Amino acid sequence: MKRKYKRLETPRRILLGPGPSNVPEEVSRAMSLPILGHLDPAFLSIMEEVQEMLRAVFMTKNRLTLPVSGTGSAGMEAAFVNIVEPGDSVLVCVNGVFGLRMCDIVERLGGVLHKVEADWGKPIDIQQVRDELGRCDARVVAVVHAETSTGVLQPLEELSDIVHEKGALFIVDTVTSLSGAPLKIDTWNIDVCYSGTQKCLSCPPGLAPITFNDRALDKIARRSTPVRSWYLDMTMVQKYWGADRVYHHTAPINMIYALREALRLILEEGLEARWERHLKNHLALVEGLEELGLQLLVEKPYRIPMLNSVLVPEGVDEAIIRKRLLEEFSIEVGAGLGPLKGKILRIGIMGHSSTKENIEKLLSALKTILS
Repeated sequence: MKRKYKRLETPRRILLGPGPSNVPEEVSRAMSLPILGHLDPAFLSIMEEVQEMLRAVFMTKNRLTLPVSGTGSAGMEAAFVNIVEPGDSVLVCVNGVFGLRMCDIVERLGGVLHKVEADWGKPIDIQQVRDELGRCDARVVAVVHAETSTGVLQPLEELSDIVHEKGALFIVDTVTSLSGAPLKIDTWNIDVCYSGTQKCLSCPPGLAPITFNDRALDKIARRSTPVRSWYLDMTMVQKYWGADRVYHHTAPINMIYALREALRLILEEGLEARWERHLKNHLALVEGLEELGLQLLVEKPYRIPMLNSVLVPEGVDEAIIRKRLLEEFSIEVGAGLGPLKGKILRIGIMGHSSTKENIEKLLSALKTILS
């Protein structure tokens, strides 16, 4: 017998995990607008607005600023595959899952990998980076700004100075931090920066905003080998997003509508006001967690306001907490990864999900479960 499928319905959740975050109604509405051709003049105008607003959110004047068609991991790969050639010496700062992912990509590209590592839950030691650069003479240095697997926010300004003293390019992952914490691409002299749409931008997953400055573009132009990914080759992608509009791939039209609206809402709120909202809600969450006897993994100066790693009390099964939160209260939080599996809960208060009401609901639910 042929199976009959009902019309799709999904449960409503309060998304307080490591991503995705809840999406504003305006963004959902934008996704449902009539589809246009990817070379339609009306759509090309939307593309220009998206680039303009992305520059504002990244706080940059970089001409090559666009959303890669793919998730945040595609943004990571686009950054490395365009900049790193076989034999290039690359220093990666590792203190969590996404630093390790960078290392994997560098080795797949034939780069010569060097690492500076810190314990998961700790920031990268700046002096160790300086020392390692003196030994390996890396041409590229990469770091995760907000390490989603641990909750560590890495200071960038001093690190950027050290990288550029050595004449290297600086690649930064801001998948979790963009629009949730201060990030100033031009002021901090970041050469390549990528993000994802599903976290503090409060847009569905599927696009990866990325920006390259002129130093990075010069490195790409001087490559002695072709970019190893056809799809992520910025020498071709930028021709579609630039004035020439040379066909490269069929863009995800409705996702770009959604990003356009998400960016509009961010700029309407104001970047500094948005940073302040995330910090204020983070402090309220931490205060409530401490009243419940819970502690955070990361020391106060290095905590990501948008992603809180909460230590699970001795003898408590974190999987049961997550299961009850989801089934009884329709609240999603995340589990620990790697060596932190079973040891922490990852509570995200990102973008549209970062509200006083959501924090109060979560704290009330945790109180019920833990008691």
